[in-house]
Amino acid sequence: MRNCTSSRNRLEGVTDSPTGPGVRLRPEILATAPYRQGKPAPSDSFKLSSNENPFDPIPAVVEAIAAASVNRYPDAAALALSERLAARFGVGHGEVHVGSGSVSILAQLIQAAAGPGDEVLYSWRSFEAYPGLVTVAGASSVRVPNLPDHRHDLASMAAAVTDQTRVAIVCTPNNPTGTIVTADEFAAFMNAVPNNLLVLLDEAYVEFVTDLDAVNGSTLLGRYPNLVILRTFSKAFGLAGLRVGYAVGPEQILNAARATAIPLSVTEPAQRAALAALDHEAEILERVDIIARRREEIFEGLRAQGWPVPRSDANFLWFPTGSDTASANDIFLAHGVVARALPPEGIRVSVGEAESVDRVLAAAAEIAESFPETLAHHS
Repeated sequence: MRNCTSSRNRLEGVTDSPTGPGVRLRPEILATAPYRQGKPAPSDSFKLSSNENPFDPIPAVVEAIAAASVNRYPDAAALALSERLAARFGVGHGEVHVGSGSVSILAQLIQAAAGPGDEVLYSWRSFEAYPGLVTVAGASSVRVPNLPDHRHDLASMAAAVTDQTRVAIVCTPNNPTGTIVTADEFAAFMNAVPNNLLVLLDEAYVEFVTDLDAVNGSTLLGRYPNLVILRTFSKAFGLAGLRVGYAVGPEQILNAARATAIPLSVTEPAQRAALAALDHEAEILERVDIIARRREEIFEGLRAQGWPVPRSDANFLWFPTGSDTASANDIFLAHGVVARALPPEGIRVSVGEAESVDRVLAAAAEIAESFPETLAHHS
């Protein structure tokens, strides 16, 4: 009898405990691997695994953080920042929602729109947090493979929409491949899907985009009643450690996200730092331009080596190493480059300090020499 009960408990997600009866946990959650951030780098290595801005915060941001009071709760609505962003995008205050990073708002919107029996649609490979967010909401993921050039296959995504589809996520530039969705492609997609389908345009890396054909969500506000754009201060603005992002879209949809949000999750230092960053945006964007030029330098070097890397409009590059990903990652580590290995597809390498460029190219040359069949296959 005990064996039968134990088997049933395992099927129902009941965990064994040495001190008492097992706790009932959702089996799909137990089967889901938690999100793991990029590995920390040893002192003699470059951490290029998390798409962080390599520049230290500007002095104005440091001063803003120091001026924040931490013995009081923050403004739960992030009113000053929300109003600043609303003015920036020419929308009402209620059409902006600030959260602790854009990924937290993604989670809120998915939970607001999708539950058991519902589907959330996205391209794959894309941001590795998407599957977990969908599972936590109780919904099911529908992954549409990227095109051979590592871009979204929006036509196939539109064709995959069913009566059960509640959310579609479009990531541009796509993490981890760096590829963009064009304005024309996105317009065709929006015209092809029903207007009761929530579409999330994830633009975490939009400030790094140099392709003039790329879609820009800020030009679409008010055009689609089912579209929400998501952006962050973590990447281009260099505030990854403070966790602050935002969404812009119809107020009714954002109110639903607010209803699922954890209260008071955006700290006062984060809000003050974001405002200071906006005050000094020109200075910050000069750094973004440096990173974009450094990205192009690495890209041209890789192409000269024969690498079939897609052109990136983000602050990282994608190495399609396939089944050789683990071995290729070891070579990066040997060169003092801590990258983001995503087997079995490839490796994402952030654009970091100027001194890291030669190491990335040297490691890439060794990988190309060690696994020429990989380059030939993915070319």
